[in-house]
Amino acid sequence: MDIQAISKLVLNNMTYIVGILGVLVIVMYGIIINLALNLSALKKSHRKMMTGVDGANLEQMLIQHIEEVKQVAEKNRDLEAENQRLDGILQTAITHVGVVRFRAFEDMGSDLSYAVALLDAHHNGVVLSSIFGREDSRSYVKPIKDGQSNYTLTEEEQQALHEAMQS
Repeated sequence: MDIQAISKLVLNNMTYIVGILGVLVIVMYGIIINLALNLSALKKSHRKMMTGVDGANLEQMLIQHIEEVKQVAEKNRDLEAENQRLDGILQTAITHVGVVRFRAFEDMGSDLSYAVALLDAHHNGVVLSSIFGREDSRSYVKPIKDGQSNYTLTEEEQQALHEAMQS
């Protein structure tokens, strides 16, 4: 086909071409209006998201939360150090106790005598014992190191020591 034939075809069908182009322009205007409405809704949603409850924007809120997290992390480090310090103190505190009450003499009415073992976490401490009689009462203290004593322990003192080490 040559140029003259194409020109003649276009001129003969000009109303149809203009009509089709008019419909395309109307469709394009519809698409543009739809995009403008969607963009407006998106801007509104973005503005709402970027503004916090009290009017602060999202960036300011994030910075504030990051600072709070840093403060919490620092407080946790301080608490961990304090926890370790207290744990060190508790290693030497009396945490294991064993008590045995017994009747030292057959002619006594009740279990008035006793042996008490007081130990720390390393099984160091003392065994206290007290023997009650009709005329007098006697108290004894025997040091304990690593669950053992350099002094001879009575059966009741050994039982109190065993109870303390098991607790």
